[in-house]
Amino acid sequence: MAVAVRGGRIGSGGGSVLRSFFSYRIFVSAMFTLLFLATLSVLLSSHPSHKDAVVETAGNAHVRRSFLAWQSDPVKTRLELIHNQANNHIALVNAYATYARKLKLEISKQLKMFDDLAKNFSDLQLKQTYRTALFETDGAVDEDVLRQFEKEVKDKVKIARSMIAEAKESYDNQLKIQKLKDTIFAVNELLLKAKKNGAFTSLISAKSTPKSLHCLAMRLLEERIAHPEKYKDDKPKPEFEDPTLYHYALFSDNVIAISVVVNSVVKNAEEPWKHVFHVVTDRMNFAATKVWFKMRPIQGGAHIEINAVDNFKFLNSSYAPVLRQLESANLRKFYFETMAENATKDVSNMKFRNPKYLSKLNHLRFYLPELYPKLHKILFLDDDVVVQKDLTALWKIDMDGKVNGAVNTCFGPFHRLSEYLNFSHPLIKEKFNPRSCAWAFGMNMFDLDAWRQEKCTEQYHYWQNLNEDRTLWKLGTLPAGLITFYSTTKSLDKAWHVLGLGINPSISMEEIDKAAVIHFSGDMKPWLDIAMNHYKHLWTKYIDNEMEFLQMCNFGM
Repeated sequence: MAVAVRGGRIGSGGGSVLRSFFSYRIFVSAMFTLLFLATLSVLLSSHPSHKDAVVETAGNAHVRRSFLAWQSDPVKTRLELIHNQANNHIALVNAYATYARKLKLEISKQLKMFDDLAKNFSDLQLKQTYRTALFETDGAVDEDVLRQFEKEVKDKVKIARSMIAEAKESYDNQLKIQKLKDTIFAVNELLLKAKKNGAFTSLISAKSTPKSLHCLAMRLLEERIAHPEKYKDDKPKPEFEDPTLYHYALFSDNVIAISVVVNSVVKNAEEPWKHVFHVVTDRMNFAATKVWFKMRPIQGGAHIEINAVDNFKFLNSSYAPVLRQLESANLRKFYFETMAENATKDVSNMKFRNPKYLSKLNHLRFYLPELYPKLHKILFLDDDVVVQKDLTALWKIDMDGKVNGAVNTCFGPFHRLSEYLNFSHPLIKEKFNPRSCAWAFGMNMFDLDAWRQEKCTEQYHYWQNLNEDRTLWKLGTLPAGLITFYSTTKSLDKAWHVLGLGINPSISMEEIDKAAVIHFSGDMKPWLDIAMNHYKHLWTKYIDNEMEFLQMCNFGM
């Protein structure tokens, strides 16, 4: 009968669990009731007038009141806080109640199974055949009956052990902790793999040329070939070298992006005829860009000069170290032959392996004084910006002898030089402060006279030569810019340049509306399908939708 007693203890334990569970339910219900009554009391005591207030109790009790009537009430904030706190706790308690009901059902089933098993053990011993032949006989025990009894007992013991092993998982904390650790590890592995795959897919989406953009370039080139007489080269205008005008440098191989930047500047300029755009593109898009601005001339009398990067003969590998490095087999191997391997091993460094860094256009910004020798100042713009205000005030800013006017991007410990440069290298550690604030390319006012005086291009060449093995910084133009203009950068007000519209979905519209220039920095460029929809309209409103080739190439703007 010992087995029956043990089974009875199991049943007693199950009853204890249920009693604890119901005590917990009573405690939670009481706490919830007190919380609700306290909230209701505050509401009624803080606002004795009931003309605009209606208190309802149906299902989960809640308070409804006309908030418009409380515009002048000094405790409105307090009331809303308490109201929200009560609602949050209602949801929390309901969630726990749902889990508790589920737990109650599982425990009830488990209790019934253990009670049934204990009863089976007791019934087995009280079975008439076994009781007579085994427990109440004075003679020899029948071995056949004993074997049958033993077989039935072992079968039930096997079932009991199986049930106890399953039930143990519900009460063994160490086992639960280990299973949870195993689950967390497995989920982290899946998450890491998903991040790598997502980063690689995002990189492909962001850096591949969209079919519509490729179509537009081909249509423009086709127009140039079909009607060569319409697109003869114009003579250089004197305005291109007039230092009294407002000059912009824009280097891009994206025709529609160039047109949006130019349109946004002109439409927001108070005197557009005083603005001159110096556009440099690659050989493939040179003709297409010229055709675009022939077919859709700039409004307001603004001027535009379009050049191909190959037309600047002084830019060769014997003069520019970066061009010599870009031509090296080792660098091309770094980009192409190991791309797949590195895409799976180091997600954080994938952006530095972007083949766009092999483009001359990306490094052209470091040769502005040589490109425009007769100018004193020039505003550099990236092709993923939109101008929202007149920018002529930038030319009136006192640069204090500095070369580069830019908006700082650091906040707290983020976007400091330590993120861009290798401070384990002794030369970097000696020359630079890792806590120094970084700034952004995208909208930069360059004083070309100060640039020439400070010999910034020579500084750029010096550091670029030292970084041939990529030990000072990873690839890209920003680290090189941070070094070149380390002590010659003037900080501009943040309202001049707001960044992150291609990566940060939480930039406030108030901040965007105040900005003179907004920058779609990040992978989600506004001309791509992966662009963020709540920012995209800020870019598309400057598209020239009357251009016939846009409809033909299915630009879904």
